[in-house]
Amino acid sequence: MTEGNEILNIDQLSGYLGVPKSTLYRLVREGKIPSHKVGKHWRFRREAVDRWLDQPPEPVPEALEPQSSGFTRGPSQ
Repeated sequence: MTEGNEILNIDQLSGYLGVPKSTLYRLVREGKIPSHKVGKHWRFRREAVDRWLDQPPEPVPEALEPQSSGFTRGPSQ
């Protein structure tokens, strides 16, 4: 099998991306990462994951963006 056609399981993908398996399962559940279910197991084509990584990230909703408290710190005394 060539590297472009390499198939990864959830443990291998977790190591490859450096993210917890729980995060990958959430991305799969939300349909955000290219995946295939084979029986009871999830499989990921490395080439498809690499293309997914090359896409621009989704914008962060306003509610999740850090906001200023509206207070400004005065000079230290």
